[in-house]
Amino acid sequence: MSGTPAPGRAGTGGHAAGSAFVASGLGVALFSSAVFGLSGSFAKALLETGWTPGAAVTARLTGAALILAVPGIMALRGRWHQLRDNWLTVLLFGLIGVAACQLFYFNAVARLSVGVALLLEYLAPVIIVLWLWAASRRRPRVLTIAGTLLSLGGLVLVLDLTGAVKIDVVGVLWGLAAAVCLAIYFFITAKENDTLPPIVLASGGLLVGAATMWIAAATGLLPMAFSAADTRLGPWVTPWWVALGGLVVLATVLAYVSGIVAARALGSKVASFISLTEVLFAVIWAWLLLGELPGPIQLVGGLLIVGGVLLVRLDELRAPSGAALPAALDHANDVEPVP
Repeated sequence: MSGTPAPGRAGTGGHAAGSAFVASGLGVALFSSAVFGLSGSFAKALLETGWTPGAAVTARLTGAALILAVPGIMALRGRWHQLRDNWLTVLLFGLIGVAACQLFYFNAVARLSVGVALLLEYLAPVIIVLWLWAASRRRPRVLTIAGTLLSLGGLVLVLDLTGAVKIDVVGVLWGLAAAVCLAIYFFITAKENDTLPPIVLASGGLLVGAATMWIAAATGLLPMAFSAADTRLGPWVTPWWVALGGLVVLATVLAYVSGIVAARALGSKVASFISLTEVLFAVIWAWLLLGELPGPIQLVGGLLIVGGVLLVRLDELRAPSGAALPAALDHANDVEPVP
């Protein structure tokens, strides 16, 4: 976002307009994080009535893909060659960034609290740092190393290995698998691509993800069970379609669209910083709607994880142009892949 006044306008007026645009983008980014944070609570409300994680993900992706299909087609304006030229990106985004990432996250939510599952997934930037370190054999800068160690220390506290309540190991593995998928997604989409509108990538990826889930269910690879039982959200007992509608409309469609708007207003780097508030919103929503709240040790660990990721992001802003790590992380919030 340039602070240079538009030609023919007073400098102060242009600056005020630019500040208003950034301020509106900040509000949209916070809104996006808030509605994205609802996904775990809505999903868990369905899972507790007998839905399988696969069913919840499939219903979410199918509903969102149908809703976003129209604006996606309108954004193409008949330029179907853009899809043909970028079919591999759309395919990988749908398979890994949408289907696999969300399925693994929902499996983690089925066994862990929403906050813990999301914190595990937010280790993706740390995984990227460790992978690039091992692959290039080049030591990251001090701030990145500090952030990585801080996040790993936070992970130990989130797992609460010495606590009285033992954490579900399988749930932890699902959460870490979601983090790996998110890291892979960042690498896939790190290359700048101005030929495919973000809304087309989002709708196309959702369509690929939904088709993948239905095929996996039809072949028997993915257990699929739905339930028409009422769900409980906070003090309210609601029909199942209320939780599903919230998952599709609020936590997916509005979240994706507002995330794209925010990234365009603020730039992907600033927007990715704001997206860290999703963890806070997810914990608050889970507390209000499900009565879940991580223990004190886990909350401290969560702060360390978020603080560590924040240090990595800060180091990213200071990185020289063309560095490998910024290239992988810079695209993190152009199109929110999860959860």
